[in-house]
Amino acid sequence: MASLNVYSALVVLFLTCGAENNCETKMGLPCVLEAFTSIFNTGSISRKCCGELVVLGKVCHSALVKRTLEIPLFKYLNPGTMIAKSIQTWNNCLALIDSPSPSA
Repeated sequence: MASLNVYSALVVLFLTCGAENNCETKMGLPCVLEAFTSIFNTGSISRKCCGELVVLGKVCHSALVKRTLEIPLFKYLNPGTMIAKSIQTWNNCLALIDSPSPSA
């Protein structure tokens, strides 16, 4: 599990990268953490957070992943693996939000 410092770094990255790439911050903090956990750790992302991620957009999603991989804190990660996981998370989110919602 990532430490508080890792999560803090991700939040700062999300806010600064979003400003630099004209990405509006349309994701709430819980969904930001869910998305990053899904990509950079082991976790899943909920339908709600997938919706927020898709609204953020693929360009912003890709820019955030790229910037994360440039942070020294994450130098131990394999960029190819992380990019593949980010694409998988994006595609899973597209499929999840395009599928019918389960009945209540």
